[in-house]
Amino acid sequence: MHQLPAVVPEIRRAGAQERDAISLLLGEAFMEDPVSRWVFPDEEHRRAVHPEFFGVSLDAALREGWVDVADDLSAAALWVPIEANGAAGAGEGHGDGGIVEALAAADAGNERVRTVAELTDRAHPVERSHFYLPAIVAAPGRRGEGRGSALLTPVLDRCDREGVPAYLEASNERSKALYERLGFVFTGTAIVLPGGPPMWPMWREPRS
Repeated sequence: MHQLPAVVPEIRRAGAQERDAISLLLGEAFMEDPVSRWVFPDEEHRRAVHPEFFGVSLDAALREGWVDVADDLSAAALWVPIEANGAAGAGEGHGDGGIVEALAAADAGNERVRTVAELTDRAHPVERSHFYLPAIVAAPGRRGEGRGSALLTPVLDRCDREGVPAYLEASNERSKALYERLGFVFTGTAIVLPGGPPMWPMWREPRS
């Protein structure tokens, strides 16, 4: 008997009242992520601090951009519009020191949190305005069912219509391959965590 394909729930814009549920989804979805395992080596501690850690990016998206979710909250994508900063040169980051400090405060005393926040900020392009994807997740058990593509495709179609680039950091090979299929290209310089896994900054030019 052939297994029926999974039905992807409707994609919609999340409301601020769903913030806590989405932060829990983010925390659970990133439990086995290589970068998270390096930043928070102890599994119990990782599970405890993850919702607050990812809540920093979630709050920024709810405040300054938007959050798309599957209707059953089984998947979410955070988007933040980044304005070009002509005063900053390549490699100087997008200049949001407040986000760096907020991330560091999410697990005070953990220098790896500050390290990953500072390195990703420094690698973030600033020369052109773009849409930034700090996180996209599907709940464990819901991966490989098309939720990631369903979340990304409408925004990337908008990027193409409006001529807006997009940017993200891939934290594992599987997600990097998905992003490449959607038109993202590795910038050529990996983010190297001391003694940890690589991250791949990826940029997508709008398609005509």
